[in-house]
Amino acid sequence: MTSFDHFVAIDWSGAIGPVQRGIAVAICERDGAPRLLDRSWSRVAVLDWLATELPPHTLVGLDLGLSLPFADKGAFFPGWEESPADARALWALVDRLCRDDPHLAATSFVDHPQAARHFRRHGGRTGDLFGAGRGRLRVTEEHQRAAGLNPYSNLNLVGAAQVGKSSLTGMRVLHRLAGALPIWPFDRPGTGSLIVEIYTTIAAVAAGRPKNRAKMRTVEELNAALAVLGSPLVPGHGAIDDHRSDALLGAAWLRIAAGDARLWQPPALTADLRRTEGWTFGIP
Repeated sequence: MTSFDHFVAIDWSGAIGPVQRGIAVAICERDGAPRLLDRSWSRVAVLDWLATELPPHTLVGLDLGLSLPFADKGAFFPGWEESPADARALWALVDRLCRDDPHLAATSFVDHPQAARHFRRHGGRTGDLFGAGRGRLRVTEEHQRAAGLNPYSNLNLVGAAQVGKSSLTGMRVLHRLAGALPIWPFDRPGTGSLIVEIYTTIAAVAAGRPKNRAKMRTVEELNAALAVLGSPLVPGHGAIDDHRSDALLGAAWLRIAAGDARLWQPPALTADLRRTEGWTFGIP
């Protein structure tokens, strides 16, 4: 298991525009309080930072889905001849079809006539292959649900809790990082930095927050959660937006979770899932 010197949590955003106000990046070292890297972040800026400025031996948690459901149907997009065979091919397909979308958006993929059949989109546009209820889930999301969490399908693009847009835009970043940073579990951890998928509610629950009140909107609430994790506290008081509090708590949680060997070897994480769906770090 790799030893890390820095821990970064990134609260992501699939929003349209040159700058995404919902992106927050927090970092902590082996000791000390987590802190925000307070910039006007965009997806392009995060990509550049990861590629050129990331400190050595850093564990990076991205709060988005690194892939789409595959195991339930034996394909990402059943019935589409271009349906990719694995996650890396999926990332490449999303980036290729969205090459003219500015700011690493993924609108062209969502609107593609074949891909659109699998998504639930705004305006009551639900594809005929989206599935029933909340839609298709990955195996790791089924395990999240069994743990009492409330995951949403990455094929759902509607509602405040959806993560589909973030996931698709994140896949463009992952494709462009190919070869620069290993991504777990698609790559085995080495001796340097590593990207994992996180679900910030897992960090909040580990810090004593109720599952239905995972969001922290004051510094006092955030510091109470950090104290449960044994982390030094952040300065300040009063209101804080939940993007920043999620990132700060996520970085502190990663510092603890990285040393839990069980989280690196989930029993349900098969070789096929390592190629296709991936896994959420923190789900044993």
